[in-house]
Amino acid sequence: MIDDIADKELWERFYEYKISHFYSGKPAEYLRDFIDSEKYLSVLDNIRSGTFPLPKKAVISKMSSQKKRTVYTYPYDENLVIKFLTYHVLRKYDHLFSPNLYSFRASRTVKDAIRYLTHIPGINSMYAYKVDISDYFNSIPVERLLPMAESALSDDPELFYFLSSLLTERYVIDCGSEVAERKGIMAGTPIACFYADLYLSGLDHYFYELGVPYARYSDDIIVFASSPAKVQEYASYIRGYLCDSGLCVNPSKECYYSPSDGWVFLGFSYCRGVIDIAPASVDKIKAKMRRKTRALKRWEKRKGADSVRSAKAFIRVFNRKLFERRDDNDLTWSLWYFPAINTTASLEMIDHYAQDCLRYLLTGKHTKGRFNVRYEELKDLGYKSLVNEYYKGLTE
Repeated sequence: MIDDIADKELWERFYEYKISHFYSGKPAEYLRDFIDSEKYLSVLDNIRSGTFPLPKKAVISKMSSQKKRTVYTYPYDENLVIKFLTYHVLRKYDHLFSPNLYSFRASRTVKDAIRYLTHIPGINSMYAYKVDISDYFNSIPVERLLPMAESALSDDPELFYFLSSLLTERYVIDCGSEVAERKGIMAGTPIACFYADLYLSGLDHYFYELGVPYARYSDDIIVFASSPAKVQEYASYIRGYLCDSGLCVNPSKECYYSPSDGWVFLGFSYCRGVIDIAPASVDKIKAKMRRKTRALKRWEKRKGADSVRSAKAFIRVFNRKLFERRDDNDLTWSLWYFPAINTTASLEMIDHYAQDCLRYLLTGKHTKGRFNVRYEELKDLGYKSLVNEYYKGLTE
């Protein structure tokens, strides 16, 4: 597969795939220039000469929260080549994974995961256990992953050699300096998604072969059973497997559900046929809107800026987050949630909250006076309603 990096026709197919999957704007323009200028050839030379650059470490805020996470990135050209390889790796080796794995696969999506789970016979009378792995990507022990990767890529030793050299590289760039650290499979790098699927594939196969209702999306796992005792048995097996794999459960995201509760998975909630956005996900986006509103008000006072500018800035931020996909690592709300939900209850709540934030930005009031700003005025500023966009998607 390393030789394929020099194949311009394969790059053209890669480009067409990206364009057809919402890849647009500057990332698409750069990819077009990257292919036309054949910049991939110089990256290939670096791979073959063993002079691939070190990854750069960064600590960023998690989406819709104030929590931090560590990610790693390669320079843009090198990152594009790794994306290209990842695209082919995920397709060539998809047969390694069982049908109950839904993350980062061409043949399965989050929509498929929710559809599978909600259509399990007797799902409304089942008990469930859900668990999240703490810092999954960066805590996978590379020394345990490497033999699995070598076996998976046994037909392409050159590819394995290159990828293993990235995993075993001790140094990263942190604040401009080279530092040695354990970095797992490096969250943020494109190929990490393949490793994340591969490392726990044995757990996926175990439940699939048992015929147990189970799904995994990277570090999120859910399993179902007809009784509390059985679901406890499955939960114990999962915890033991994760422990034996050198991983830790995130205790704040470990949940048991009874039939009357319904269940929550991947930011979705399900109860008796109703699929909605999970309350925690709604709270997170509202909290982000609240923080942005306060920050814009402070900026407005500090700069003496017009309130309309603040409102437009708020709209730009959340239109991007909710609707506009800027690259292949940026899954917006519309792409994640709209295909699977069957109610607009949570969308209406978020719409009302966003409109309240905008009216406060425009009037400076939390009282009824804020309603002097009509909905049509918000639309004129560029505001998009989640509910309207959801129904628009149903008709397209």
